[in-house]
Amino acid sequence: MGSYIPATSEERQAMLASLGLHSTDELFASIPPEVRLHSLNLPDGLSEMEVSRKVRDIADKNVRFRSIFRGAGAYRHYIPAIVKTVTTREEFVTAYTPYQAEISQGVLQSIFEYQTQICELTGMDVSNASVYDGAVAAAEAVLMCLDRRRHGVVLAGTVDPQTITAVQTYCESRSVPVTVLPVKNGATDPADLAAALSESSACALVQSPNYFGVLEDMDALVAATHNAGAKMVMSANPISLGILKTPGEYGADIAVGEGQPLGMPLGFGGPYLGFMACRKELMRHLPGRIVGETVDHEGRRCFVLTLQAREQHIRREKASSNICSNEALCAMTASVYLAAVGPKGLARVAENCAAHAHYLAAKLAEIPGFSLRCEGREFFHEFLTNCPVDPEVLCARLAEKGILGGLPVDGGLLWCCTELCSKNDMDELVTAIREVCAQ
Repeated sequence: MGSYIPATSEERQAMLASLGLHSTDELFASIPPEVRLHSLNLPDGLSEMEVSRKVRDIADKNVRFRSIFRGAGAYRHYIPAIVKTVTTREEFVTAYTPYQAEISQGVLQSIFEYQTQICELTGMDVSNASVYDGAVAAAEAVLMCLDRRRHGVVLAGTVDPQTITAVQTYCESRSVPVTVLPVKNGATDPADLAAALSESSACALVQSPNYFGVLEDMDALVAATHNAGAKMVMSANPISLGILKTPGEYGADIAVGEGQPLGMPLGFGGPYLGFMACRKELMRHLPGRIVGETVDHEGRRCFVLTLQAREQHIRREKASSNICSNEALCAMTASVYLAAVGPKGLARVAENCAAHAHYLAAKLAEIPGFSLRCEGREFFHEFLTNCPVDPEVLCARLAEKGILGGLPVDGGLLWCCTELCSKNDMDELVTAIREVCAQ
């Protein structure tokens, strides 16, 4: 491999000019200025040892919470030791996909096993090798449903806001109209969905459990979608599928979700993986790649890249996506986690999550001012409550006690419990909240 030769300032200006831009600031204008990193807050001229010491001093200021009651898309679960033992083996440590695929039989087999597990988890016929994260999976699934006659998209307002933004971004560049439904008592009204769908609607995207933790009326929502001739894309928490009906059982056409709960720790937003699975008739519209099983010329079992619906391999106008890789290491992590816990173990994890969340909800309801926002709605392991004090102030006071409280949402708090939230942890949280509210 040759040396990397950076572009000259003149070459960079020429590239910008071809885009009709005058500066790199214009190129990144869509990124809010407050989140852009212009320089590192480090003195010039430090040695490697000095920089290492400085970074360690900064890292020591990080807070490690004793208990966590926040989810909203990223969840803390117990990860069996075997997961890291397997995935850190030298032959598996790669974040990328092999290009001389058939030579890498071990990696292909690991992807094939992952695809099989995702199909079993979602009740679908076929899965791809994963995409970048759950929001991308949802956006790619929406694009799968578009055709010449149907190009409108309807989103439940209860979908994770980050996912809604990702879908809107994908659709905006393709001039695809997107309708976001209102939220009613933390859920989606099937009548609203039916009214929003038309003959030009390609699909509806619904998340269950939704962003507020509520279980949507998927039977009615799927029926309303199919009655309009559109496809249903269902986003689900993979842990919840250990005890709840699968997207396939509901009759959804495509199942998507964020795979982070399957053996991946909280890591400042990533790397995670998006899982995607669909019915067989939609298989050729799946983005990315699909690993299949076959036999070689001697009749031995082997694995190949069966489908690669991307523009490097087929004509650009027929490409379903520009995604050209998959989260290989994260997908393997999910696969090892699922193999380690098994169906019964996954169900037990899900049952504990639900039981802990319902226990905490009941205890919080005993505190004046802490009532459930979505009264009468069933929930899995997240729930939204009112808060009699400023949510930000309460969370700050809890943080001082080593507790990460719920996420402030619409003047209330979105709480989450997993199997790692013990009864003592929850009782300690309730006691701490009572102390703050009494002051």
